[in-house]
Amino acid sequence: MKMLITGGAGFIGVHSAHRFAGQHDVTVLDDLSRKGSAANLEWLRASRKVAFEQIDVRNAEAARACVRKMKPEAVLHFAAQVAVTTSVTDPRTDFEINALGTLNMLEAVRLEAPRAAFIYSSTNKVYGELPEFGTELVNGRYQYSTHEDGVTETQGLDFHSPYGCSKGAADQYVRDYARIYGLRSVVFRQSCIYGTRQFGVEDQGWIAWFAIRSVLNKPVTIYGDGRQVRDVLWVEDLVDAYELALQKIERVQGRIFNMGGGPERQFSLLELVELLNELNGRKLEYSFADWRPGDQKVFVANVSAAARELGWSAKVSPREGVAKIVEWVTANRQLFEA
Repeated sequence: MKMLITGGAGFIGVHSAHRFAGQHDVTVLDDLSRKGSAANLEWLRASRKVAFEQIDVRNAEAARACVRKMKPEAVLHFAAQVAVTTSVTDPRTDFEINALGTLNMLEAVRLEAPRAAFIYSSTNKVYGELPEFGTELVNGRYQYSTHEDGVTETQGLDFHSPYGCSKGAADQYVRDYARIYGLRSVVFRQSCIYGTRQFGVEDQGWIAWFAIRSVLNKPVTIYGDGRQVRDVLWVEDLVDAYELALQKIERVQGRIFNMGGGPERQFSLLELVELLNELNGRKLEYSFADWRPGDQKVFVANVSAAARELGWSAKVSPREGVAKIVEWVTANRQLFEA
C-alpha cells in the first residue's frame, strides 16, 4: 500500500510511519517547524525506508502535487497546530494550519486519489467544557458527577478556544467529505496521547513535559489546581486503532471514534507528579498559576465504539507508559539539554 503521512515527523506521525513503513510504501510529509521534528525524522530514516516531502499543508498546490505524484492508497493526516495557548495568541495561523490545511488535504485526495482511505486525528476539545456533566472532587481529583463511563461520540459539539474551533471545523469537514463525496474517511477524536519521541512543551504534551523536567531536575508550572483529570493513551495503542481502521475501512468509512485510555486509564496532574517522584527518586518542584482557557477539569473518553466496531483495546498501563518515557528521556538527555 502507498501511504502518505502528513505531520509524519511529529510525535504521532513518526510512530505511525515507523509502524507502517515495515509493511507499506510510506511517504512522510512535514514542514519540520515543530521542535523535535528534525530529530524524529533522522531517527525514522535510520531505522526505516521512507520517502520525505518538506511541504506545509497550508500550500494547497504543493499538497495536491504531492498527492498527484504519489497516488496514495491511504492518507494519515496529522499535520496540525497542537496547542490551545498558541491558538489564543495567534488564531489566524491556528485556523490556517488546522482548518484550511485539512481542507487542502481533503481536496487533494478528492481530486487526485479519491479511493484513498483518509484517517484524521481530531481532539476531545471539540466537546468543550461539558458543564452538563457536572464535576465533583473525590479522593483528591475531579470526576464527572454523571457519565462515569465517559463521553460518547453522540455528545453534542461545543468548540471552545480557537484551537477547538479549528480542529472541530476540520473534524466536520472530514466527516462530511465521506457523506458528500464518498471519501473513505475516519475521524479519531483523541484524548491525551503520550509516548516516547514526544518533545513536550509547557503548552502541549503535558505528560512528556513533566517527565522531561523531572529527569532534568527542573521545576514545572501547574495551571489550575492540578486535580484536573485526563484519560491517557500510549501512542502505540493509538497506532493499533489506525491500523484496524485501515483494515476495516469499507465498514467504518464516515465514522467518528473517540480514542483515549477510557475510564480505566486516567489520572490527574498531581498523580503524575507523584508517579514521577517515585520513578526518579526525587521530588519534582512545581508552582501553581491560573487556569488556562478551554482547560476542562475532566475529560474521559468512552471508547466502547472503537472496541466494538474495530475490535480495539488499549494495552499499556499509565504506570508502564510513564516509566517508558522516563527511561527514554534519561537515555536521550542531550536532546533536551541544548
